Amino acid sequence: MATLSNGIEICYETFGDANDPAVLLVMGLGGPMGWWATDLCTMIADRGHFVIRYDNRDTGRSTKFREHHVSTRDIVRAFLGQKVETAYKLSDLADDGFGLLDQLGIKHVNLVGVSMGGMVIQTMAIARPERVLSLTSIMSTTGKRSVGRSHPKVFPMMLSSAGNTVDSYIERSLKGSKVIGSPGFPTDDSIASARARETYQRGWMASGVSRQMIAVLTQPDRTEALRGLDIPSTVIHGTHDILVNPSGGRATSAAIRGSELISVSGMGHDLPVQLHQTFTDAITRTAARAAARS
Repeated sequence: MATLSNGIEICYETFGDANDPAVLLVMGLGGPMGWWATDLCTMIADRGHFVIRYDNRDTGRSTKFREHHVSTRDIVRAFLGQKVETAYKLSDLADDGFGLLDQLGIKHVNLVGVSMGGMVIQTMAIARPERVLSLTSIMSTTGKRSVGRSHPKVFPMMLSSAGNTVDSYIERSLKGSKVIGSPGFPTDDSIASARARETYQRGWMASGVSRQMIAVLTQPDRTEALRGLDIPSTVIHGTHDILVNPSGGRATSAAIRGSELISVSGMGHDLPVQLHQTFTDAITRTAARAAARS
C-alpha cells in the first residue's frame, strides 16, 4: 500500500526487476488490479520490464469516496452532457498514477491503459509528456462524444443492480460478460466467476463504480491535445466492442501522430487470455520503440 502526497491510499503490486523499464497498467471502470491477469503481468515482466498494477481510487483496497453519493439521475444528466457534481475527475486519477510512480521512485514510464484506464493514461501523457516513454491505449477513446459511443443495449446492464451479496454480484458479472465480452475469444464461466468473486471480496462498491462513471461521462475531448504528443504509441481495439465503439480507437490512433492501430477481429470489451500474447507483443514493441529513441 502506498500513501500518496494527496492523502489517497493506493494498493499496488509489482512484477519483475525494479531496474528494468517500468510499465504502469491502469485498469478501467470498476476494475481492481486483478483484472490485469497475473499471467499477463508476468509475460510482460519476462520481456524485461518492471510491471506495476494497482487499484484505482474507489476500487479494490484503495481509498473509497463513500461520502459522495451519485444517483441514477446524475448519471443520466452526465450522459446527456449536463453539468453534474463530481467526486473527482479523470485528471485526479491521472495524478494518482503519477503519485504512485513518485512513491516508487520512477521518473519515466511506459503507460498501458484499458477502457477508462486508456482515458487516464492519455490524460497522463498530455499532462506530463516528459515522463512518458510510450503509450498503449486499449479499447478506449478520446473523450469526443461523437466517437466511441456505447451500443444502447449495454445501458440496462450498466445501470442494473448487482445486489448486495457475492452470489448476486457474480451472477450479474456473468450476464455482463455475455453482453460485452469477446465473441471470438469466449471466457470460460469458471474463470469469469472466480474473477468476479475476487473483485467483490477485494472491496467492490457499486457507488465507487458510479463515481468513476461520472468522471468518464464528464471527461473533456482530448483530441487536439493528443495531436501534440510525440510519444511512441499503439492503440488496440476489438471489432466487436459494443461498450466503447471501435470508432473511439480509430479516433485515438488518428489523433496521435505515428501511432500503430491494431484492430482485433472477434475481440469485445475484455482482455481474454487467448489474446495475452497479442497484448504483450504490442506493449513491449511500443516500449522498444521508445527505448530505440533513447
